[in-house]
Amino acid sequence: MFEVTVPSADPTTFHAELRAQLDALIGDERDLIANLANAAALIWHTTADLNWAGFYLRRSDTELVLGPFQGKPACVRIAVGKGVCGTAVARDASVRVDDVHAFPGHIACDGASRSELVVPIRHNGKVVGVLDLDSPRLARFTEADQAGFEALVDSLARRTDLDCV
Repeated sequence: MFEVTVPSADPTTFHAELRAQLDALIGDERDLIANLANAAALIWHTTADLNWAGFYLRRSDTELVLGPFQGKPACVRIAVGKGVCGTAVARDASVRVDDVHAFPGHIACDGASRSELVVPIRHNGKVVGVLDLDSPRLARFTEADQAGFEALVDSLARRTDLDCV
């Protein structure tokens, strides 16, 4: 049985401990769905002030499809270039939004969301999906959070078979 522990409150230590927990949780497992499901659950249970944590997978050049997540039911399909998730894919860069209501074209799957962080997952030089984190708190995500979740996603991508995406 894996024991989830809430990492330190210090952002740098928090993200290092979160990555270590994810590495221990994944072990030698390479399956995409299993690893994304466990990553979403781990993030959900350790990260304060979230109302949604999960993944969207790129299923074509123009569309993301809902993957493993924790939180309320979500939008199933998001066009590349639309909303925060689609914008992150189109830009091939993380997008951190302090106030989603001020983000042009924001897709409101949960009306309680106030801020959002989306981090691309890359494989063979292409964005194959995104980690999407929503919070009911304005400006919830910091630069340290962005850097920490980018490192977590990079580690996850290296340890997971992404050829099926």
